[in-house]
Amino acid sequence: MKRLLLLGVAFAALASGSVQAADIKFKPGEDSKFNWASYDAYKKAHGDLKGETLTIFGPWRGEDEKLATSVLNYFSEATGVTVKYSSSENYEQQIVIDTQAGSPPNIAILPQPGLLADLASKGFLTPLSDDQAKWVKDNYGAGQSWVDLGTYKGKDGKKAFFAFPYKADLKSLVWYVPENFKEAGYKIPKTMEELKALTEKIVKDGGTPWCIGLGSGGATGWPATDWVEDLMLRTTTPENYDKWTTNELKFNDPIVEHAIDEFGWFAKNDKFVDGGSKAVASTDFRDSPKGLFTVPPKCYLHKQASFIPSFFPDGTKLGKDADFFYFPPYASHPELGKPVEGAGTLVTITKDSRAARAFIEFLQTPIAHEVWMAQSGFLTPYKGVNAAAYANDTLRKEGEVLTSATTFRFDGSDLMPGKIGAGAFWTGMVDYVSGKSSAQVADQIQKAWDGLKQ
Repeated sequence: MKRLLLLGVAFAALASGSVQAADIKFKPGEDSKFNWASYDAYKKAHGDLKGETLTIFGPWRGEDEKLATSVLNYFSEATGVTVKYSSSENYEQQIVIDTQAGSPPNIAILPQPGLLADLASKGFLTPLSDDQAKWVKDNYGAGQSWVDLGTYKGKDGKKAFFAFPYKADLKSLVWYVPENFKEAGYKIPKTMEELKALTEKIVKDGGTPWCIGLGSGGATGWPATDWVEDLMLRTTTPENYDKWTTNELKFNDPIVEHAIDEFGWFAKNDKFVDGGSKAVASTDFRDSPKGLFTVPPKCYLHKQASFIPSFFPDGTKLGKDADFFYFPPYASHPELGKPVEGAGTLVTITKDSRAARAFIEFLQTPIAHEVWMAQSGFLTPYKGVNAAAYANDTLRKEGEVLTSATTFRFDGSDLMPGKIGAGAFWTGMVDYVSGKSSAQVADQIQKAWDGLKQ
């Protein structure tokens, strides 16, 4: 949801193209950072599919489509399969139309677990194998979390593994300017208690710790939901987080109110935020990190997902001019381990075929990840890849956060009904930073949830 906020709502014509096997970006065997042995073994096992066609429908358009195609070319080259990839500006609606009309692609790739669960319950998805579920559990950081994310009830009411996770997004990050930290003598906090102590020390030293902006046009408020979701994962169990996203744990439960107030500890203190707490709701999220780079800095810390460097000043060198650290857990909750909030795409079979099954197996090879890793915009929780294949140190460090996570949970507001996760939750967070209490806000969000037609 949040990645799609700036897209238009009008339907666009489907963009599609066939993958040409000869168009491979890195020649097999020539660069040691790639696991060519896995590719050769895969090619040997699946090189008998020449003449088959595989249709794939996914969310990647523009530059992302080019990057995805660079990976699909290796599958085509190894198997002889002709791959036809297509997308749509409104791909969520399009896949529903296609499946209901009986004309689905072989493979559907979506970033919405809730939509996939609905398709599975109607019999539109083909279950993957138990061996593949076990492979994800054993080979991904926080593997069981990823298995659970792709496990839904089928039309028969029985649970099965339907969706293979591929390409992750990472949210649990705090950005800073290393030079500012060095000049002030600040150290990277390893626990939430240390992060709070650093926040207070920056104020004591005469600075402002945080830049926080919730502005996003009609979607104003969503950055605060990421804060609350991350804090839920650090103050209560993953099971409670799951219950919260399905309304089994009510929004006005003390557990949720506590997480909201933990966000308020940072956002509602005038001394802690650039411009004071009143500026939080009115500052655009895209402008918010700019305070890190002023001289003197208007702030020292900014919590945002891995995409935010796109809004840093031109010429900013990641790892040097700006860097990040993992949004830390509480030392007082060691039992919660190292949780990570994020999102990602899930690969499903919507029209079964030998080529479709072979494609899922292709995603279990390191090369299917490393080819995209070596370019840009790709993170994976797959522990078997060569981290040296990442295009830069920042991506490599982000990848390490994923592979070392003990729990992974999908963006909670994206799992909630749209009128809550992309409605009442957003507006409630704006009301909260504008002066309402966590109890008032939680009650109004819960009232909105109770008012939904079942």
